[in-house]
Amino acid sequence: MNLDPTYLTDYSTNLLKEIIEYSPKLISAFIILFLGLYAIRIINRLVRKIMVSRNLEPTLTKFLGDILLWAMRILLFVTFIGKLGIETSSFVAILGAMGLAVGLALQGSLSNFAGGMLIIIFKPFKHGDFIEAQGMVATVSDIQIFTTKLITPNNQIVFIPNGILSNGIITNYSIQGTRRADLTFSISYDSDIKQAKDIILDILNNNPKVLQDPKPDVFVKNLTDSAIELAVRPWAKKEDFGAVFTETLESCKSAFDQAGISIQPFVQEKSISKV
Repeated sequence: MNLDPTYLTDYSTNLLKEIIEYSPKLISAFIILFLGLYAIRIINRLVRKIMVSRNLEPTLTKFLGDILLWAMRILLFVTFIGKLGIETSSFVAILGAMGLAVGLALQGSLSNFAGGMLIIIFKPFKHGDFIEAQGMVATVSDIQIFTTKLITPNNQIVFIPNGILSNGIITNYSIQGTRRADLTFSISYDSDIKQAKDIILDILNNNPKVLQDPKPDVFVKNLTDSAIELAVRPWAKKEDFGAVFTETLESCKSAFDQAGISIQPFVQEKSISKV
């Protein structure tokens, strides 16, 4: 196959002409790309510093910073291909269709994403809080976009999806700063109620971890068929709650034994049918 030298010359000339005519668009597009990437980095750092200075939640700061970063990158990419002379309307339509398809495929993840946003914005709990939710009683270790990481008292790590977490009941034991222990002692009817109450109050008043404002309270809660139920209500700081709970139980049991007050065991009635 013989190539016509004139054809090669014309082809080379036209190609060089196209390159020369297209080079300003190419150069300007890459200038916009590099300057845009640099500007995005500066803007993202500036926005993050502003959010940190406003004492925004660290998780929310990181999330909003990432959203802003990717939004600016997508905008820059569309501008870049548009500067190259590529039609952007069809490209934007393709991105929209892809976003819709991904959204339909990830409905559960989007629910968790929305739940994470609600948790971050309304703050029913924060890092370090001791909460009860979805049957778990644990300390909040990390609030992520899709899940919340909890650490149980026995040092197990639990991840709960934010979707169900934000839609369920959450008990936060750390917000108020103080907690009340709700204890019940069942003593026999032969025991002196006043003596038992005085013993319990003496124990609570001599425990430095028990708060005196509000004052601890002891009262008759119920009279059952087998026992007198005394309700014991000491208050403590949230960090002393566990110690107050266990120390009150142990001290009251020892003091009752010394005073001859018997703790009435639980009596379960059983119905026996005879044949």
